[in-house]
Amino acid sequence: MNGYTAFDRFLLKVGKIPGALMIVPLFLGVVVNTVAPEALLIGSFTTALFKNGLAVLIGLFFLAVGSQISFRAALPSVEKGVVLLVAKFGVAVLFGLSVAFFATDGVFMGILPLAIIAGMSNSNGSLYVALTSQFGNKTDKGAISILSINDGPFLTLVALGVAGLAAFPLMALFSAVFPMIFGFILGNISSIARKFLEAGEKLIIPFAAFAIGASINLQVLVGEGSIGILLGLATAIFSGGAAIASLYVWHIVRRHPGPTRNLVSAASEASVAGNAIATPAVVAALDPSYLAVKDAATAQIAAAVVVTAFVLPFFVAWLTNWQKRRGVTPENEEAMYEAGSTRTVLEKAAA
Repeated sequence: MNGYTAFDRFLLKVGKIPGALMIVPLFLGVVVNTVAPEALLIGSFTTALFKNGLAVLIGLFFLAVGSQISFRAALPSVEKGVVLLVAKFGVAVLFGLSVAFFATDGVFMGILPLAIIAGMSNSNGSLYVALTSQFGNKTDKGAISILSINDGPFLTLVALGVAGLAAFPLMALFSAVFPMIFGFILGNISSIARKFLEAGEKLIIPFAAFAIGASINLQVLVGEGSIGILLGLATAIFSGGAAIASLYVWHIVRRHPGPTRNLVSAASEASVAGNAIATPAVVAALDPSYLAVKDAATAQIAAAVVVTAFVLPFFVAWLTNWQKRRGVTPENEEAMYEAGSTRTVLEKAAA
């Protein structure tokens, strides 16, 4: 700490906030846009970067994320990722479409179907990696290679399009996901490109977050966004619950012994991704009929991001201790895969 300035120490403290890289710049953008919006409209590169650069920044972010998705992950990691991805997306579609088709005026307690699907189908990859790095094992962390698929608007666009709730021209849909596809290709044919683009996942986030916040008025966030607290809690409870149940069933189907039925990755997936805040804008750009609800959906998702970012670390820590008291640990699971048999794990757990 001797070489740090006072501002460095302040940044280190801010960095301890879960999801700080996304949340802090986002709300700085909201505050500036609410208090002094003219400061972002002085023109030239300032306006281009901090106010109007969201589309470019999100496109670069998707390219960087796509480059980190690899087929080379170990089988358990891939299986975990698929199980969690399907569970989370399934719950989001079930809740979102149920509200759209069966709730009065297509809204449930003020929460919009667009916000439900966009928020619950995405997960905070940075938070997931941070939590599984602290509480999980290698297979938990490796599952991010599959879970990265839910980063961005792709799954939301698929759900709305298939359900007939939105009309997306095929080329418009393709153009929205092409940066991620292109990044995926680059990352898998070149380790140099993959390493080069790796930094983009973190580097772009705070700038994109500020630009997103610069399109939100604090009054809208407090009014419509307060309803998003319910969305955040619903995501943590129902999305997390479905992920945990699905992963536990996977352990049973794969005949994993009791001490190896680690659920840390499932709990770590029960968040709303910060980049999901941009999804309503993407959807509205492809289907103008969503322009009327874009701001409200954005505010609701933003509130849900904050709720899950602060609640989830405590929940994962509690689940880890709960498992440990019952003899279940991530280490036991990892030892099973490394040993190639369950006998070693059972003997170790018994000891």
